[in-house]
Amino acid sequence: MSRWRYAFSLSKAEVAEAEPPGTVRLIEHENNDHIALIPPPTLSPADPLNWPRWRKYAVLLTMSFYALAGTFAQANIASALPIIMFQLPRAANTPPPGYGELSHLIAYNVLMIGLGNIIWVPCSNIFGRRPVLILALAVTVGATIWCGKADSFDSLLAARIVQGFGIAPADSVAPHVIGECFFVHQRGRAIAFYSTFLSVGSILGGLVGGYIAGNLGYRYLFWIALAPLAFTLVAQILFVPETIFDRQGQMEQDQLQNTTIFEKAETDTIERVSDLGHSSGNEQFTFARSLRVGVYRGHIIKNFLAPWKSLFFPGTWLVCLHYGGILGGLISVATVGPQFLAAPPYLWGNNVGLINVGGLVGVLIGGASTYIIVDVLTKRYAKRDRSGLAEPEARLPIMFPALVVATAGIWCFGFSAGNPGTGVWAGMVVGLGMISFALMQVPSVGFNYLIDSYGPLAADAFVMTTIARGVVSFAYSFFVSNWVMSAGPEIPFGVFGGILGLFTILTVPVWLYGKRMRIATAGMLPSMA
Repeated sequence: MSRWRYAFSLSKAEVAEAEPPGTVRLIEHENNDHIALIPPPTLSPADPLNWPRWRKYAVLLTMSFYALAGTFAQANIASALPIIMFQLPRAANTPPPGYGELSHLIAYNVLMIGLGNIIWVPCSNIFGRRPVLILALAVTVGATIWCGKADSFDSLLAARIVQGFGIAPADSVAPHVIGECFFVHQRGRAIAFYSTFLSVGSILGGLVGGYIAGNLGYRYLFWIALAPLAFTLVAQILFVPETIFDRQGQMEQDQLQNTTIFEKAETDTIERVSDLGHSSGNEQFTFARSLRVGVYRGHIIKNFLAPWKSLFFPGTWLVCLHYGGILGGLISVATVGPQFLAAPPYLWGNNVGLINVGGLVGVLIGGASTYIIVDVLTKRYAKRDRSGLAEPEARLPIMFPALVVATAGIWCFGFSAGNPGTGVWAGMVVGLGMISFALMQVPSVGFNYLIDSYGPLAADAFVMTTIARGVVSFAYSFFVSNWVMSAGPEIPFGVFGGILGLFTILTVPVWLYGKRMRIATAGMLPSMA
């Protein structure tokens, strides 16, 4: 408590000059506004920051495609529920499962995507990112095959639970791997690129799921999803080396060798640093070396407790609430939207997935706008600061319009669904598009905020974020079908929108006082060097 009292007793000038974890000197005014490389690269060719551009982009593409393949496999079942209801094998004279029961195929899958990271992320910190990602993808591939062969609802539900467990690292370990490969002034766009794939996967799955199940049978939902998952597994093995790197230890070794690193602003000059590393006795980072699997860092109990430690940081709570509120609303729309469009007066049949056209448009607009402004805004604030300091909070204003749009989108869908009529379906499509726009922007900014603010504990913060989104999405999707049937869509979606609106307001104190909060919690973070 004394640290918090101290942080909030500082004057504005003292806060402005402070450099707690997350605050970096990005712009060197005395050197023609030179952009510093943060974190500072070492001389080792194994340092992910020193990898050539092609390798970094290969990692980015593989992690992004993992997110797309995983969310596609998770979401393509949503628009097919009205068809699965009658295609799913069942005993003779047994009625088909209702919408409420079928929605469990989505709810439990989403829950495991969140809870699975309680296991995956600590293991990635102990044994390395690479073996965890390979194992998780192998589990996902196996579970997807099980889904395609399941001969009962219970078997399919169990397979979907295991599948969700395997998909989980796409939401936590994957963005952390990307963050470990890029400098602060590059991370925003890299994470925006990843987040676009993360969002497009779920939208694309919802868009085509109804057509696949209607024309080919519901089992092809899983056979088609299997192809990109298997491709990602191969790409992970070949193109994603281990990104855990002992930066502090290597920098101490570099200092002992009396070597110097000359920082440049452009990424393509980092290869010069690698050349220096070769001359200093560092082992060359060959393709064969990149295929090595696994490190062991010990501290098993410490690593399994670390995610819960991240709850002491206000930024973790903020991103948890944002992500959970938006994704919970989106999955609720994806769960019940096809039901409304399959019923009178619309009777869209296999076309119910077309509601996701609005979502696709929203994702593309959100992705493009985030990619353009997220890093530019950080650099601009740093240039305006007399000390050239870049603050993680500089990214947060990008969230405000997206959060307001998402809140309005949830209400738009609910009120449109509750008042069916000619052309009213457009309100549901637009509402989904508004939510998808925010799903693209808000997590992208939030992930960057966590990486910038809590670097060494960012992956642990991602665990709590995915748990929150999993639990909230599970709660929404588990109850939404029956709640909508009993109360109509206006009340449930009115409540969901109101909850997200409250979460939006909570962004303001973190934006205004986030640096003071980071000063107060600085002692809880390990070195961010």
